[in-house]
Amino acid sequence: MDTTDVLTVSEVAERSGFAASALRYYEQEGLIEASRTAGGQRRYTRSVLRRLAFIRAAGNVGLTLDEIRQELSDLPANRTPTKADWHRISGHWRIRLDEQVAALEALRDKLDSCIGCGCLSLRQCGISNPADLAASTPEAPGAAYLPPLLRRQQPR
Repeated sequence: MDTTDVLTVSEVAERSGFAASALRYYEQEGLIEASRTAGGQRRYTRSVLRRLAFIRAAGNVGLTLDEIRQELSDLPANRTPTKADWHRISGHWRIRLDEQVAALEALRDKLDSCIGCGCLSLRQCGISNPADLAASTPEAPGAAYLPPLLRRQQPR
């Protein structure tokens, strides 16, 4: 095998961990590209595996598909991206990673105290959140005293 190998949908799905339907969706959304055989079957260059790993990592960091699309659009279309290309686009979300690390550390440090969720089950809640005052703050609904990154709504 070398970097010029072409891979089938099933080979890319197996190697990347994405379902074949996700590969078709990402292609439809312009995040990855495939060529077609004479019979219409998709074929991917091996470099698509790096793009898919980026899509997975970026999604795990919290980037939306639109943000991922924007980042990937900055990669060269006429050649396999280099380490410098990947470094340039991943630098854009370094700040987000730092913010998430800080939010997770705050969660770790506050989880055994009042987080403003409204349960009022801890002795500390009576001091930090008497009569569930957090429910009437702009940070509600949810655990109002957690960092904003940890309170955002998850897509359904």
